[in-house]
Amino acid sequence: MKKKTMRLADIAAHCNVSLSTVSRALSGTPGVKPEVRELILATAREKNYHQPISMAGRRVAVLASASAMIDYQRNQFTTYVLEGIRARAAALDMELMTRGVSGSEGEAAFLAEAAEDESLSGLLFLTVDDYQLLSDARAIGKPIVLVNGDDPTMQFSSVAPHNRGAAAVATRHLISLGHRRILFCTRSGRRTIQRRRDGWHDELPEELRATSADLVAEAEDWTPDAARAAIKSAIEAGIEFTAVLCAADTLAIGAIHALQEAGLSVPDDVSVVGIDGLPQGELVEPALTSVHVPMRSIGEAAVDLIREHFVDAGYIARRLELSCRLIVRSSDGPARN
Repeated sequence: MKKKTMRLADIAAHCNVSLSTVSRALSGTPGVKPEVRELILATAREKNYHQPISMAGRRVAVLASASAMIDYQRNQFTTYVLEGIRARAAALDMELMTRGVSGSEGEAAFLAEAAEDESLSGLLFLTVDDYQLLSDARAIGKPIVLVNGDDPTMQFSSVAPHNRGAAAVATRHLISLGHRRILFCTRSGRRTIQRRRDGWHDELPEELRATSADLVAEAEDWTPDAARAAIKSAIEAGIEFTAVLCAADTLAIGAIHALQEAGLSVPDDVSVVGIDGLPQGELVEPALTSVHVPMRSIGEAAVDLIREHFVDAGYIARRLELSCRLIVRSSDGPARN
């Protein structure tokens, strides 16, 4: 009978830890408790686990979509994700190549280059939703991880915040303050943002769910000015609401300005909550209550996922979602009568 090959997942199961913990312990990467590391190393020796080759010198490309590049220019979300990617890659002594690509021609050219580049071990796709690009990427035969995105077909691994949960916790918080008619300000387009809308919808009072579309303010862009225009339109249309939950902090900043321009007090008349937890939210007046997204950790986890592709021949694609936490400041309060 053929002897079963010991896999990384077997060691993880035996030690009751995650695959990423086993990977870090075997590579000597910081972040694993000494007693856990020793248990993993002892198990690897006992099971005659073949240690994978070092990650040192492996070359990974980071492909940033047009959306990621626009975000990079406007605020810090993409910046912090990239910081996490760079820090984790440096700890593993991996080499990064970063490239921004926009348009189908640029994307096709990049994939063609990646397929031919034998020195390139894998790719990280940052904020990529394009179905055609993902479909074309499968043909290059190299490990790919989606960062701040996901693949509906689960052909590729991905890491993102728990977007549905982030919006749900914000909505529950507002409901606990007595709010019921909670306006959701968003911009359509990305699957991850649709999940934020789903989380808001999940927590709405039951009698409002069927007509929840009436409580959505669609912004044309992710800028404060776009949100200001969307909230102004909602007010002029006579939509009744006592709170606004925004799909991003940049939208929440614009919502606050729009409400103040309309003569409404935040939070005395209307509460406002954002999602992202960007530093500039602290500088708004009133300071923005927001759901903090672990941006740097998203980047770190993406590098861990692509590393697991390399160390485990039986690797199965997985979707990793990171928990988010509510940070209460001054922009929300009890619902007015």
